[in-house]
Amino acid sequence: MKRLLAVIKVKGIQFIITTSFTLVTVLVMLFVGVMLYGKFAQTAEQNAYLHTQQILEQVKYNLDSYLNGMTQIFELVDDKIRRSKGLTADKLSEQLETIVETRKDIVSIAVFTRDGTLLSTTPTKVLRRNTRLTEQSWFQKAIEDPTNLSFSLPHIQNLFKGEYTWVVSMSREILLHGPDGEIPAVLLVDVNFKEIDDLCQRVGLGKKGYVYIIDLVGNIVYHPQQQLIYAGLKNENRSLPLKHSYGSYVEETQDEARLITIKTIDQLGWKIIGVSYMDEIVTTKKEISGFIIWLLIIVIVIVLFVLHYLSAKISRPIKLLERSMEKVEQGDFSESEPIRGSHEVEQLSLRFQLMVAKVRELMHQIIREQEAKRKSELEVLQAQIHPHFLYNTLNSVVRMVGIGKNEDVITTITSLSKLFRISLSRGKNIITVQEELEHVLNYLIIQKMRYKQKFEYEIVAEDGVLDCLTLKLLLQPIVENAIYHGIEHLADPGRIRIFAALIDGKMLLQVSDNGLGMPPDVLERVKAGCYKSKEGSGVGIQNVQERIRLTFGEQYGLEIESEQEEGTVVRIWIPRQIAEERERL
Repeated sequence: MKRLLAVIKVKGIQFIITTSFTLVTVLVMLFVGVMLYGKFAQTAEQNAYLHTQQILEQVKYNLDSYLNGMTQIFELVDDKIRRSKGLTADKLSEQLETIVETRKDIVSIAVFTRDGTLLSTTPTKVLRRNTRLTEQSWFQKAIEDPTNLSFSLPHIQNLFKGEYTWVVSMSREILLHGPDGEIPAVLLVDVNFKEIDDLCQRVGLGKKGYVYIIDLVGNIVYHPQQQLIYAGLKNENRSLPLKHSYGSYVEETQDEARLITIKTIDQLGWKIIGVSYMDEIVTTKKEISGFIIWLLIIVIVIVLFVLHYLSAKISRPIKLLERSMEKVEQGDFSESEPIRGSHEVEQLSLRFQLMVAKVRELMHQIIREQEAKRKSELEVLQAQIHPHFLYNTLNSVVRMVGIGKNEDVITTITSLSKLFRISLSRGKNIITVQEELEHVLNYLIIQKMRYKQKFEYEIVAEDGVLDCLTLKLLLQPIVENAIYHGIEHLADPGRIRIFAALIDGKMLLQVSDNGLGMPPDVLERVKAGCYKSKEGSGVGIQNVQERIRLTFGEQYGLEIESEQEEGTVVRIWIPRQIAEERERL
């Protein structure tokens, strides 16, 4: 039996040694594997970025060449029309028809007067009624900027009866030679959008990647799923391309990460956007992951085999100490007899007993502090949406709606929504001073609406204080007390001033009013935390004081000064914490 127990002990320490060395080995292998994997992935991604940029550069070059060609065709048509002074109308139409026939991508050429009257069209077509020609963008751009050639977004050519084709319209004002001199007109050249569509459809960025084009304000010029875009079945996030003209950027979405590569066509300002999916960029990630996993398994097996031969003598004191630790692990922190043995074991046992005693003491202390803190947090949660305040505010809104004060209703509802948003703060207890001041500002706006200009307020913050951190909902209870207990019963309008500053390395938040003030006995009870009132928000002076001290320590808290018929000043002192320290809080 003793031999069996000895074997179990040896295996126990061997298991610890084996586990420890195996863990170290695994961590080293993981570190090396992650480094290699990261380096390979980075190189592959850089190559993918370069490849994508090269593809988009080729698309940009093709589009530039095509648009330059179309521009030259437009200038050729313009030149022929300007030089047609000695030609007959039939001869000019014949020349224009030759241009249309030699370029299959030109749908039509038309000339209109500035009032929208059709002068000539090639090929000959009948103008449809009610086309609102003068209201179309290409016509208006030609009139507004007669010197520059404008390109429209892709649209269906619906001016003439017959086949309706997707086109890009080029337009500019020209001068015609008439019997009375030169007459301004608008030249329209419609280019088949299929040519641009074909240039972009030939581009492939992986299995799921694609290329699309937008104009200067984000309108879709080309998209492989353009019909779905127009039908509202697909949405393309164009905020990133609108911010940048060139470069590659990674866009994180809820579903997956995408590589957005942007090029700009200088002639028109159109932006070519390539969308690649990151999971397709590095295609060998699974292979590398599998190799690392198999390598890790082989190394672990070898380490286990080697460490199996390692053994150490286990002494009885260490086992007793282990049992004592197991009792503590199970929650038994009662005192135990000191363990006798070698000097090192006795010292270890003594330190362990001291540690258990300290842990026991800290547990009692933590329990007390957690109870106090939990009560304070519950009160804060209850105060975040005060039923009485909400009820009064909504009643005020109903009254304002009844008397037609719509602007006041909008102001009140907007301030109430902002008040709730900052009050909830996504569950965070620490916010910036700017957010806290915005919260109390919205509260004051609502109260001022309710009390019909009963008081005025002022909020002043010195430089550098807005980015500091504070507990949320510190100012609202103080301001609420100032309104309900100090200003509400005044005959004249009251005044509330909120001041924030950094003084001697501390942050000061001060609320002062010119209300009724407090008698000396009431002031002393308020400072002592034993004054109770049926009015107010339910989150009073004592609550704010306890929350500050629980969070920052006893050296911080409130200072209250009050004098009857003069007013009250409440100073809140908390440590200076900048926004970068938010995580530590």
